[in-house]
Amino acid sequence: MQKAKTLIWVVVLMFCVSLASCTQGAEVPATEEPAAEEASGEPVTIEWWHISTAEDHKALWQEMADEFMADNPNVTINITVLENEAFKTKLTTVMQSGEPPDIFQSWGGGVMNEYAEAGLLQDITPALDADGGAWRETFSPGPLSVYAYQGKNYGVPWDMGMVGFWYNKQLFADAGIDAPPQTWAELLEDVQALKDSGVIPIALGEGDKWPGHYYWTYLATRIGGQDAFNAASSCSGSFTDEPFVEAGVKLQELIDLEPFQDGYLGATYGDEATLVGDGKAAMELMGQWAPAVEKDNSASGEGLGDNLGFFLFPAVEGGSGELTDAMGGGNGFGIGRDAPPEAIEFVKFLTSKENQIALAEINVGLPVVKGSEEGVSDPNLLMVQEARDKAVYFQLYYDQYLAPATGEVIKDAVQGLFASTLTPEDVAQQLQDSHVAESCQ
Repeated sequence: MQKAKTLIWVVVLMFCVSLASCTQGAEVPATEEPAAEEASGEPVTIEWWHISTAEDHKALWQEMADEFMADNPNVTINITVLENEAFKTKLTTVMQSGEPPDIFQSWGGGVMNEYAEAGLLQDITPALDADGGAWRETFSPGPLSVYAYQGKNYGVPWDMGMVGFWYNKQLFADAGIDAPPQTWAELLEDVQALKDSGVIPIALGEGDKWPGHYYWTYLATRIGGQDAFNAASSCSGSFTDEPFVEAGVKLQELIDLEPFQDGYLGATYGDEATLVGDGKAAMELMGQWAPAVEKDNSASGEGLGDNLGFFLFPAVEGGSGELTDAMGGGNGFGIGRDAPPEAIEFVKFLTSKENQIALAEINVGLPVVKGSEEGVSDPNLLMVQEARDKAVYFQLYYDQYLAPATGEVIKDAVQGLFASTLTPEDVAQQLQDSHVAESCQ
């Protein structure tokens, strides 16, 4: 990760000679933009890199490219399909050379922002806002915001999920819990009730670190809201500000109840999913992939079936965040700086309602275009999609939004809180120190 980070900053230094610093800035309103470029009709070749390696996924993407080329005879689309890690390595190399693909896999956030700072991405805000914002209006606003930096869009999503609590309805009922908690205080009460009933309240694979950092990130989102994060990430505020320290204090309240299974600090995410899928733990905090993983890791191979429920991360009393604010991530298309107008038109085509439905029908991803939910048949995924689409503030995972090295620091620091080797103040300070070193100079 550090090697990749170093290579990326080589690019940044090459292309940001005139900049005093390259920071993760807060979202600000876009200034007036020039009109979107129009396709010329001349022969053009589009280079598209994606990481959907499953055969049915590859076939569907190819089918869409073939259809677009048939309708646009002047366009040739060259598709490069790469495995995830191979893609990251190759993309870093071409970015270092200053020759990005026209369209490529992107998760938004920190790395995308660095590429934007380096001048390697194309601002597609004019295309989104053309014709009265016709293309922009097709997207759910939360997912689209993940691909914006300082008020400009450098890509668009095609798949986006969110993290929430997955729970065993029967175990909740057996513990006398009539409805899922809506506040942090209610969650703590329910954890105690579940313990008293003799079951593990929460499964956690903290040996993998990333599952535990979801708790701290969500608490910071609920307590500080978007303003606190924007201030800290843009370096006008600090991750040592009260909302981020308080996130650790609240998480410590949960840890002190000892709600997790024995050995959770060394357990994997697979272990976590098995406990929930086998009905031995009442809940887990996880993304939209949880039902499938619980099923695959259960002894029966069936998981919880209709007994599985979903609820939003609870509100924190007195917090500035809304219950509907979401934290999660997904997949999107980044646009290279030299991409022709036809590449933008192709991305519009890929993110049309009809194509989003086709992707959803073979479970390539959770679609982000309004109306595409009709392609989602899994009721659990529909719950996630509906909750995601209500989010005005959609927060990309901190370990993806912030600089890569800082993402590793936050996971390590939160694990230290779970292990009682760090205090809430320590977690906030370590995050701030890394963020300043990486992004505020």
